This record gives sequence, C-alpha cells and structure tokens, in this order.
Amino acid sequence: MTKKYLAFIATSLFISGSVFSQGDNGGQNVKTEDDLQLNTITSAVPFLQIVTDSRSGAMGDAGTALSPTYASTFWNTSMLSFSEDDGAIGLSYSPWLRSITNDVSISTLSGYKQLNGRSTVGGSLRYFNLGEITFTDENAMETRTHVPQEFEILGAYAFKLNEEFSLGLNGKFIYSNLTAGQSAPGSITTPGIAGAADLSFSYFNQNVKYGSTNGALAFGLTVNNLGNKIQYTTENDRDFLPTNLKLGAALTFDIDKFNTITWNTDISKLLIPTPPTYVNLEGGSQVLASGMDPNVGVIAGILQSFYDAPGVLATDENGDFIVNDAGEYETVKGTRLKEELAEIMIGTGGEWWYNDVFAARAGFFYENLNKGSRQHFTFGVGLKYNTLKFDFSYLVSLRQQSPLSNTLRFSLAWAFGNSYGAKGEITD
Repeated sequence: MTKKYLAFIATSLFISGSVFSQGDNGGQNVKTEDDLQLNTITSAVPFLQIVTDSRSGAMGDAGTALSPTYASTFWNTSMLSFSEDDGAIGLSYSPWLRSITNDVSISTLSGYKQLNGRSTVGGSLRYFNLGEITFTDENAMETRTHVPQEFEILGAYAFKLNEEFSLGLNGKFIYSNLTAGQSAPGSITTPGIAGAADLSFSYFNQNVKYGSTNGALAFGLTVNNLGNKIQYTTENDRDFLPTNLKLGAALTFDIDKFNTITWNTDISKLLIPTPPTYVNLEGGSQVLASGMDPNVGVIAGILQSFYDAPGVLATDENGDFIVNDAGEYETVKGTRLKEELAEIMIGTGGEWWYNDVFAARAGFFYENLNKGSRQHFTFGVGLKYNTLKFDFSYLVSLRQQSPLSNTLRFSLAWAFGNSYGAKGEITD
C-alpha cells in the first residue's frame, strides 16, 4: 500500500474532522466513570459538510443565520428571500487537508436569482478532488492509479411568507466514486449515488433597535442532507448521509454610517445513529452492551440519534462490567445524557465591516474531544469593490497534528441588479 493510498484513506476518514476510532468499541474504549468513551460518529460523503465559503469559514464555520449571499444555498436557502441584490454568483476554493497531502481540494460554484418579491431560485455545484492514489496487489506491485472524486449538484428554491419569515427547499444529486470499481475482499466496489433534500426556515428582522443603535436580528433552522443511504459495494451494506440539524442566530449592529458589526452563532448535531458499545465474550463473539443497533432506516436513525448514546459501562471493584438481574449491562448514571450533549457542535464568530468596503472576521468552532475533536480558531478578511467581493479565511487548530491545521479558503463573488425584496418588502 503506497503513501498515496494511505493519504486517501486518511482523507476519507478525516474529511469531517473525525478521528479513526468509531463503530466497534468492544468495551475497550471506556476510560473512567467521569470520562466518556471515544466514540466518533461518521457517515458517507462527509464532504457535504465542508464549509467552503470564506465568510462563514472565518466566523467559526457558522452561517445558518447570516445575511444572504451566494453561499446561502449551502447554509440556509430560505435566507435568499431577504437578499438586497437581484442575484449573485460566487466561486469558492480550498486546498484541503494540507498537513496530509498536497493534491486534495474542494471547490463550489453557486448562485441565485430573485424571480419576484416572494420567490428566489438558486443552485450550486460542489466538487471534491481527493488527489491521485495508486492501488497495489498483495506483492506491493502497482496495479492502477485513480483520482477519487465526489460531487453534488443542487437546486434551490426560497419562498417568502411575509416580511420577516421565509421557507427554503433544496434538492440534490450526490455522486461518490472512490475506488473506480476496484475489487475488495468478497465484493466489487461501485460508485455511490444518492438523492437528498435540505429544509430551511428563517426569521429576519432588518429594523431592530438595540437601545439607540439600529440593527438586524436573524434566526435560522435547517435540516440538511435528508436522503437515502448510499452503497459502495455489490453487497447490501449501506451508509448514512451526514444528515444534520442546525440552529443559528445572528445580531447585527449599525454602529454608525461607516461601521457595522455582526455576531453569529450556530449549534448543530448529526441526525444519524451513535455507534453502540460492544463487549467481547469468551469464544470471540460480541454482544451489544449499551446503546442501540445502528442498522436501521433513515427516519428511524434520525429519531434514534436523539437518545441512543451508549454512555460509559459501569464496572465493579475488580474492573468487570456490572450486569443486573435482567442480564443487562449497567451504565454509569448520567453518562448517556452527557454523551448526547457531547454530540452538539458550536460555531461562533464576529464580522466588522468598514464603509461597506473592508471586513475583518474571527471565530471559534468547538466539537467534543470524544466526538471528533475539531477545535479551532478562524480568521479572515473581505474586500468589496462595487459589485465584486473577495473573501479569505485561515484556520488555526487547537489540536496538535490536526489534519485541518492551516486550512485556507478563497472566495470570489459578483452581485448584480436591484432587489425585489429589499428590506423585506414583498411585491407581487
């Protein structure tokens, strides 16, 4: 197995910032009664969660309630109803996982167009290039090379309910070709194909008073990547898409005619099952000791994701797992709820605009150490000249040897026309 192939494997697993330990815990990852087990939730096609636009990327990877831009089709399509531009188109690019390899990148082309005071349409193309890998046989002889690639084609529609509320819907086609049909033990691999939808809701009040200061207030709610499981082999094994729930809020303060400040926060959670805890029995068999069976359907998996955390198995003074009279393994009190709360991710950040020409941004993203350990500061700047806008962001990880360290993002956008719905005004 070549270094390129190792990089490819690392890329696939790390792409959402996750660590390698997930799935079969075998009871071996339990630490102490006061500490959760390392139990990362992973999914197929995690590139769907990668933040590519530099504005949100500089504000702690948060953007569910940010004012509308070309990137709103990723964050919250319903916010497009409140755009003060007739439309916009933008391109974002990021060399990805630079600390692991130098030939992986992700690009997004997206945009939108207002049709009237109520309806807005949009779309995007997201392309993930995982670099070239080399396959080898059991004798370490090269058999072929392949460039794994994944992409998403998205169509978006936003409908304004009234001056302050809006709904959004995305439909998307997802394609993931990781192995080019390379045979695996017992099966033949195939490209993964899936369809999915995003649902979004927004409240946006652009005429708020904070004391004597004018400003705006926004709230957003989205459910992203709601779709069928994806299959990579000729066997019946299927993997969940990275379905997730996001809640966002943004406060904007118009300090004076030159200075505007926005503070933005997102909380999010994956809506897919948490890997349970298994215990190894004598003879090599395993038993599900805590948590729930993750081999369920999509809707059942969404519901189950809110209460299926396994927590920490209780042990006696000899270090053996405690089994009650009903033959069930006991867990340490409170650890199941603690693990459920640990699955919540938080991103927050601020943005300062001067004279609608120059922007400075900073933020922070937090994910629990036992659920992926993505913890990083983000920084960035933006420049606007007439209808053109350039944004740049930089990521500083708090974790040593993080594959996300020194991530760069670049975005260029062009806005055009006058808005049909500026300041929330509806026209028929």
